[in-house]
Amino acid sequence: MTPSTHDARPPYQQAAEAIRAEIKAGKLKPGEQLPSHRELQERFGIANMTARSALRVLREEGLIYTVQGRGSYVADVIGPGGELIEVKRYTLPQAAAGKDEAPASTEPAGTLTETLLEIREQLRTLNAEVQTLKQEVAELKSRPHP
Repeated sequence: MTPSTHDARPPYQQAAEAIRAEIKAGKLKPGEQLPSHRELQERFGIANMTARSALRVLREEGLIYTVQGRGSYVADVIGPGGELIEVKRYTLPQAAAGKDEAPASTEPAGTLTETLLEIREQLRTLNAEVQTLKQEVAELKSRPHP
């Protein structure tokens, strides 16, 4: 699919929309690796930096995440009905408006959020490693045995 000449949006937005639609439709599932930059270039007929920009848009939306040296993967943002769900950062409850009360937790605001985000990134990295191991196992199984 090449960027449409009838679509006034920049090619990177068109490519991002096509990938977003595949994620929403379930063609690309949470944890699944996205095609490489080179594959995206060929598929959409775009330059390398344009492909990178499309992935950046999706990453900023929270639809994908990137593991350095391994690639980009679909994030776990699909609801049970297949709809995209909004990714929100969890924040600790604040004092009621106009009152001088402290939050119910003694934990500093944001600490829980930061911890959850760190755990999420660790899970994503582990998931990427599992996908790589699955590919390696499949390759080993397909080799002829002596």
